[in-house]
Amino acid sequence: MTSTSIQNVNPKLFIKSDERPITEDELNDDVIDPFDSREVFDLIRHINDPEHPLTLEELKVVDVDNVKVDDGNNNIEVLFTPTIPHCSLATLIGLAIRVQLLRSLPPRFKVKVKIAPGTHVSEQAINKQLADKERVAAAMENSTLLETINNCIGLRPHGSGN
Repeated sequence: MTSTSIQNVNPKLFIKSDERPITEDELNDDVIDPFDSREVFDLIRHINDPEHPLTLEELKVVDVDNVKVDDGNNNIEVLFTPTIPHCSLATLIGLAIRVQLLRSLPPRFKVKVKIAPGTHVSEQAINKQLADKERVAAAMENSTLLETINNCIGLRPHGSGN
């Protein structure tokens, strides 16, 4: 998303987690391997912040401790923390997380993406938007918004040369 002014000019950076080693069981298609928090975190940690050339993990917008997976009941909940309490891009960040998970996980999962309690001035309104399937679907029909989300996720349009 192009913006004329950056809201958080000097964001605090955090150390990234090590890559999770792949176990022999994970390589074996015959072994049933339940999803866990780290596996879901690995799907979203590399999403780019829409305002800075940094990942959501580097800004600690997402953290493995704020990913809850109930594999048996097919539920996943991700809490994210905007870098500033009045971030106007919080809904976009939540949409990028939600879209990445919906595209990456089996359809059996019910995915909830919410702002961590007390971390944003419009927390309730944004959480309501992110939970509304019709609003999310409508947002995905907006080509400009979808392009921005795809850029955050790291997808480039065909023929872009990237």
